[in-house]
Amino acid sequence: MARPSENTPLAELIGGLLNDVAGLLRKEIDLAKTEASEKLSAALSGIEILLIGTILAIGAIGVLLSAVVSGVAALFVAQGFSEPTASALASIIVSVVIGLIAWIMVRRGLASFRRSNLTLARTTTSLRRDVQIVKDKL
Repeated sequence: MARPSENTPLAELIGGLLNDVAGLLRKEIDLAKTEASEKLSAALSGIEILLIGTILAIGAIGVLLSAVVSGVAALFVAQGFSEPTASALASIIVSVVIGLIAWIMVRRGLASFRRSNLTLARTTTSLRRDVQIVKDKL
């Protein structure tokens, strides 16, 4: 906006200020949209990779756990347990151990999401600066 002269009517000055504020708000909204889009794209990319890895891991872990249960059951049979008792006991032991590992991993994953900063820092800073400029003009 050009420098107002002393002869400029008040209505024109206020109109110019309102136009400047409206333009500023449009630019801030565009910045917020761009920043939110960047953050969302990064988060979705991470979620896609996480899902693909999880699907592949489920199949591999299922086969591995089946082998572990069979091995532990064979150890129990060698110790004198009956086969049904050994299989049941081996399944319970392996399930508890895997459950604990899963619980630890879920907690770490949630902590990772909490650490990722999904706030719109640039937009917030810019809006604060713009509010201060408008206050100074008034």
